[in-house]
Amino acid sequence: MRSLLHLPSSSPQVDSLLVWILRSVIVTLVALASSINVFAEKPKNLLLICVDDLRPELGCYGADYISSPNIDSLAAKGIQFNRHFVQAPTCGASRFAMLTGCYGPSGNHALFQRAKQIAKDPTSVAPSMPRWFRDHGYTSVSVGKVSHHPGGRGGADWNEEAEIEMPGAWDRHLMPTGPWQHPRGSMHGLADGEIRKDASQMDVFQSAGGEAKYPDDLILETSLNELATLAEDAANKPFFLAVGFIRPHLPFGAPAEHMEPYRQSVLPMIEHPNKPSGQTTWHRSGEFMRYNRWGKDPNQDAEFAEAVRRHYAACVTYADANVGEVLKQLDELGLRESTVVVVWGDHGWHLGEHAIWGKHALFEESLHSPLIIHDPSMSNASQTDAIVETIDVFPTLCELANLPSPPKVDGESLVPVLKDPASSEGEAVSYAKATTIRTSTHRLISHPKGFHELYDHETDPGETKNIADENLELVQQLQQRLKERLANRQSF
Repeated sequence: MRSLLHLPSSSPQVDSLLVWILRSVIVTLVALASSINVFAEKPKNLLLICVDDLRPELGCYGADYISSPNIDSLAAKGIQFNRHFVQAPTCGASRFAMLTGCYGPSGNHALFQRAKQIAKDPTSVAPSMPRWFRDHGYTSVSVGKVSHHPGGRGGADWNEEAEIEMPGAWDRHLMPTGPWQHPRGSMHGLADGEIRKDASQMDVFQSAGGEAKYPDDLILETSLNELATLAEDAANKPFFLAVGFIRPHLPFGAPAEHMEPYRQSVLPMIEHPNKPSGQTTWHRSGEFMRYNRWGKDPNQDAEFAEAVRRHYAACVTYADANVGEVLKQLDELGLRESTVVVVWGDHGWHLGEHAIWGKHALFEESLHSPLIIHDPSMSNASQTDAIVETIDVFPTLCELANLPSPPKVDGESLVPVLKDPASSEGEAVSYAKATTIRTSTHRLISHPKGFHELYDHETDPGETKNIADENLELVQQLQQRLKERLANRQSF
């Protein structure tokens, strides 16, 4: 300073100038520190609610015959994604994509395969979403079915402590079982402890009255307890709470009170109910058909098909009620304004479309599921027709939480869409026994031996007419794009 001012070191003017500068710097730093202290945002809490086998058949998605007031209310406050597509039409692979932000294996054991790779070489596997938040100061807690196995453990009954689905990801990974004895029993349980041993001896649907309990009742109770515990320290440490409800997964069992809205309601006709011709990813609905159906086939018996659909709807309303209880507790604890809430369906589900009763295909019904995000700091509640993917959830939550971008993810943050929902563009990639890409106008399905399906969603939203042979140039373009998107797909 002195040499720059070209003044003698012993000059009184220099000493006075230095004192003035020092005081000015101190005042400025104090003011800056005070400003930071006043205006700095506390880290946002994150609440992720996963609902199994939930198709976008909700009031907010236009299904006025469905009673889903709680999810509808959340959608009215946040951003509803009308064209969200999952990576795989099966629980395990879809949840792998959501929890890692990456394209991965197509089977239900995708996360267990990842765990084996972590055991071999931890540095070769990028951190999962719960691990990323945990490493950045969050308490990470999972209740219910968040990864593929409720409770996140392996073994014959999914309760082996040594077989962890996501090593190091959660501070607590909980699955209450009560009379269902173990997580496997809860996963396919019916009222009051009934466990699936032989699926053919378990009813495909049920509506139990009185004081009957279902596994999701215990998941709800534990979730509320965990939320209350996390709230006690929320002022000092943010939380990432993931809650996974099982219904409407098979068998379609829900308390009788939730069946009431549907006993006399009029359901819309099943769209495109015929089995598709030619080569497709159609299947025989094996998961559904294994259950006791009293000798009835919903593809042949319209009355039975309607009964199945009513019980599915009852399960949706049951799930909605549970979501509502969690959100109510969030409000009562005074956490709504500091918590980002996400409701996510892990994939769609056919209710007779294409003569399928289940998931596992690569038609729209298997891959299209709800996604709703509410960030209390954003006031532009809206809907968007942008095409988005499940892998986008992880980087989106990171940006909303003001955390660094996670490494090596395939997904992209949806914050730009949250700020400007007007977009209707994008593309989504999915996979099962084949691979598919969905654009704003078309779906291409590419089979392993070179066969292709191409559907024009502007003229054929039901995907009933394969126009691949007449549009070879477009098939080649979409096939190339599909290969590019999956070039770095993880496999273990």
